[in-house]
Amino acid sequence: MTGLTTDRPRSRAGAHERRRGAAPGRLAARAMEAETGLPHRSWWTPYLFLAPGLVMVTLFSLWPFVNTVVLSFTDAQILRGGGFVGLDNYRRAFADPDFWVATGNSVLYLVVVVPCLVLLPLALAVLVQAKIPGIGFFRSAFYTPVIASAVVVGLIWQWVLRSDGLVNTVFRRLHLVSEPIPFLTDSTMLLVSAMIVTVWKGLGYYMVFYLAALGNVSATLHEAAAIDGAGPVRRFFSITVPQVKPMMLLVGTLSAISALRVFTEIYILGGESGGPGGGARTLPFLIRQVGLGFSGETGYACAISILLFLLTLVFSLLGRRLSKGDEP
Repeated sequence: MTGLTTDRPRSRAGAHERRRGAAPGRLAARAMEAETGLPHRSWWTPYLFLAPGLVMVTLFSLWPFVNTVVLSFTDAQILRGGGFVGLDNYRRAFADPDFWVATGNSVLYLVVVVPCLVLLPLALAVLVQAKIPGIGFFRSAFYTPVIASAVVVGLIWQWVLRSDGLVNTVFRRLHLVSEPIPFLTDSTMLLVSAMIVTVWKGLGYYMVFYLAALGNVSATLHEAAAIDGAGPVRRFFSITVPQVKPMMLLVGTLSAISALRVFTEIYILGGESGGPGGGARTLPFLIRQVGLGFSGETGYACAISILLFLLTLVFSLLGRRLSKGDEP
């Protein structure tokens, strides 16, 4: 009887609202209240939960990006706002030899580092995937550089590669070289050394990606191939690689973005000048040099930042296109 007495007023209220032409959304909300006994939430309630994240993204991502675009069209400096100069900063960048040296170094960095970070972690993941005693220790050892600070890693490698460091000392003791190898005092060698550090630090990180992908490869495929007489190498190229190809494209895209953003390795190994004569500077390094200090040219640095963003966007879209082309 209690249920009947409580349902009758609600049904009468619903009929009354239908006669008055109430909105369908309100009628649906009333019906949900009647069925569940819970109050209907307002339409803006979900946005309350999204608001903190939206505010953070707006303040620390969207607004800085918009401000960078605006400043790239001005002659702003650190201590003054500057005025509108149109495309002068971009024209200056295209006519600046330092910009093209930094762009060439960044692209070369990408061309060398990305294939290494796509292939070597995959081979490493295949090796540590085996379930044998003690393999967990090797997985942890390979992942240790990932959790280490980039500054600490750079300082370690600086000690290893300097003229009186570990590598040169060992080579000279073994009479393999008569003079120290200029790992840190030659622009080309400095860039190669920074690439080695980047690859060494990224191996364990991308190895985890491949371990997750290898876990989804069906063991029956390898068993069937083994029954047909395929060896480990043939199974790797015929089964493993096609199955993890989407992950390879993802790793390639992520490592390409990271390669274009490299700064710490160059700074720690080469110092504030970016190597002898600044010959090993990358685009992020050049942006810092141009925009740093009381006389820093903020507008010009922002223009170079936008050009770096466009270059990164090109490789990101290329990776996405390759990923879509690989879908069945």
